[in-house]
Amino acid sequence: MKHKILFFLLLTPLFLSAQAFRSYSNEFLTIGVDAAGLAMSKSVVATTNDVNSIYWNPAGLVGIEDYQGSLMHASYFAGIANYNHASFAMPINKQSALGFSIIRFGVDDILNTTELIDSEGNINFNNISLFSSADYAFNIAYARNLLFKDVKFGVNAKIVRRIIGDFASSWGFGFDAGIQFERNSWKFGLMARDITTTFNSWAINNDEFNKIKNAIPGQNQELPETTEITKPKLQLGVAKSWRIGRLFNLITEANANMRFTRTNDIFSTDALSIDPAMGFQLDFDELVYLRAGVGNFQYITEFDNTKSLSLQPNFGLGFKYNGIKVDYALTNIGSVGNALYSNIFSLTIDYSFFRP
Repeated sequence: MKHKILFFLLLTPLFLSAQAFRSYSNEFLTIGVDAAGLAMSKSVVATTNDVNSIYWNPAGLVGIEDYQGSLMHASYFAGIANYNHASFAMPINKQSALGFSIIRFGVDDILNTTELIDSEGNINFNNISLFSSADYAFNIAYARNLLFKDVKFGVNAKIVRRIIGDFASSWGFGFDAGIQFERNSWKFGLMARDITTTFNSWAINNDEFNKIKNAIPGQNQELPETTEITKPKLQLGVAKSWRIGRLFNLITEANANMRFTRTNDIFSTDALSIDPAMGFQLDFDELVYLRAGVGNFQYITEFDNTKSLSLQPNFGLGFKYNGIKVDYALTNIGSVGNALYSNIFSLTIDYSFFRP
């Protein structure tokens, strides 16, 4: 059975090679979850070890000792878009763990004005309706220790559902895989997203499309492509921890986020682009946490065609007491320039504290 699964994972990209790859597809899955990780500029691939590892690196699920649950809410673009995340994880035994999560990123109450002007050319506001554009991801993750207890491996299977009102919808599927290695005070992590590529198949509502295809002469004349294939992405992390005095602990981590295409990242070629990120976490007796990070180094082309380097700083606080952890991050969706910063809150509950 294991050989059949491996065979499938290796051959899936070959079967899909005839389809068109997208440099940017399912981008809502790159936003991130958990205010603690976002405050560190997503530099947690090597150190993540709780229920939120389902997203950051499923190998980290081995670190949980009992049932854990997590919730997160964030509003973007001055409240226009909402991003929500919920997850649950549990150990199977001392060597393995299982987790489930759901992500929703959506814009609700969008005005549908496609029938604002009736067949006689009159404006009829009663024909205006509302619709939502929402993206969903359902994840199932499994992790276990390998031959050596310092090496952990995890895999995440995801189902993607995207809906644009009554106009179009899609189903997609893909796999992520991650590994962590720990030696003394050093930790290493590797996360491969969309490792077999992520495939999305769209269904277009032809009746709705026919209402707008001739709205602007010379535009909207053809149906968009109905197949998307997301390229794999890699994240490599290296972290080090220090004990400061009797009550303070410091963790620092550096990540290299890699895409196999040319982007505006600080290191970019036609074959590979790398966006570095760095973050730290200082805690007082694992009770109060201070976090900060910097990432999203991008070259921005100005109006005079000159380029400037932009980066995104992030900041966060956390508080943990009696198995309940509340985290806060000041960050944004990953944009640069004049994008508004967002306040993000997340809640994590560890049931092990409530055990008699």
